Amino acid sequence: MNAETVPEADLDVQAQSILLAASHHNIESLRTLLRTGSASVQDPETSFTPLHAAIAACEPSADDLIDGGNPNGHVNGTANGDHSSSTESDVEAAAKTMRLLFQNGAIWNDVDSKNETPGCLALRLGLKDLYEIMVDAGVRAEMLLNRLDEYEHLTGNDDEEEEDEEQGSDEETKDHGQVDAPSNGQQQDLNDDGEEPSEINNEDYLQSSLRFQDGRILDSAGNGVMMAWETDLIKRSVDLIVPRSDLRVLNIGHGMGIIDTFFQEKALSAHHIIEAHNGVLERMRKDGWYDKPNVTVHEGRWQDVVPKILDQGVLFDAIYFDTFAEDYKALRDFFSDCVIGLLNDGGKFSFFNGLGADRQICYDVYGKVLEMDLFEAGFDTEWDTVKVPEMDKGEWEGVRRRYWSLREYKLPTCEFIG
Repeated sequence: MNAETVPEADLDVQAQSILLAASHHNIESLRTLLRTGSASVQDPETSFTPLHAAIAACEPSADDLIDGGNPNGHVNGTANGDHSSSTESDVEAAAKTMRLLFQNGAIWNDVDSKNETPGCLALRLGLKDLYEIMVDAGVRAEMLLNRLDEYEHLTGNDDEEEEDEEQGSDEETKDHGQVDAPSNGQQQDLNDDGEEPSEINNEDYLQSSLRFQDGRILDSAGNGVMMAWETDLIKRSVDLIVPRSDLRVLNIGHGMGIIDTFFQEKALSAHHIIEAHNGVLERMRKDGWYDKPNVTVHEGRWQDVVPKILDQGVLFDAIYFDTFAEDYKALRDFFSDCVIGLLNDGGKFSFFNGLGADRQICYDVYGKVLEMDLFEAGFDTEWDTVKVPEMDKGEWEGVRRRYWSLREYKLPTCEFIG
C-alpha cells in the first residue's frame, strides 16, 4: 500500500506519528514509519517538519537563554552551542534522527508557520552542532542540484522536470543582484509583512525605469537595486583587490557608482566599466563618467561585452562583479569561464556576496557552495568578515523587498591557485 491509496485520515495519523517519533528521537519507530511515510510531512498548525520537531526537542530552558532570541535568527549567550539544559545525549540523539530523516528525503529549507527553516530554529536555540548538520545538508542538496542542472543541459532533456525542485536551488530568492542559487525551487522567503517578494529577472529589470532617491536605486516595482548602506563593504572590497595605484580594473555593474568612485581614488592606469541598464548609463553620462581619463564605458550585458574584451586580449589586475536580478549560474559562469581570460597572474577578483542574505542558514550554505565552485574553477578564496552597519526600519521604508537582514558580511577575495 502506498501513500496514494491510504485514506486521508490515516495519512494524518501517520504524519503525526512521524512528527512524534522525530521529537522523541525514536530511531527505530521512525525508521519503520518512514517505510511508508514521508520525511517531509508538516504539522497542520505549526507547519513543523520532522526536522523541526527533532531540533525543537533540544530547546534549552528559559533560564539558559540569555537575552533570548531575536528576529535575525541569532541567540545571545547560547549561539556557541553551550546549552546546559540540552544534554550531549539529547543533541547526539537529535543528530542521529536528523541524519535518518535526510537519508529518507527530508528537505533542508522547508519553513514552519513562523517562516523558520529547521536551521533557523537550531541557530536561534543555540544548538550549534545541529545547525552545522543543517548547513552541511543544505550544501549537499545545492551541489547535487547544480550538478543535475548541468546534466540536464548536457543531455538536452527538456521533457522531464526534476521533482527535487522543492529542495531547489535558489533560483527564486534574489541576491543583491543575483537570484539566489539555492532554493535559489526552494520555498520562497516572505517579506516582513508576510507577503511573497515580487519576482525579479534580469530581462524585466533592464526594461524597467529606475528611481535614484535618498541614497538608493529602486526599480519600477520598488525592489532595492542598490543602497547606500553597502558603502563600507564596497570600500573594503576595493582596498583588498586594488592595494596600490596604476593598476587595470574591470567593474561589472555600475549601479550608484559607489565602487567606481572608490576605484577612481586609486589612480588607475585603466578603468573599464560594463553597464547594461539605460537608466544607469544616462546617469553616468550626466555625472561625467564617459569623460573621465582612463575610463572606458562598455554599454550592454556582460554576456555580450566580455567576449569582445576577451577577443582583444585585454587583461586586468582587479575584477569586481555585481549585477542585478541574475541567478547564481550567471555568477558561476562568469568566474568559471571568463575570469581566467581576463585576470592577470597575481590579480584579484571579487563580487558582492549577497546570496541568501535574508536568512543566516541560506547565507552559510551558499557561502560553502561558492567556495567549492570557486576552488573547482581554480581560485583560492579568502573571506573577510565585515560588520554590517546598523539599519533601522526607516532604511528600508519604501523598499518592496529587504534583501539583507544579517549582522555580518563575508567578503570574498579570489586569486588563481598557485
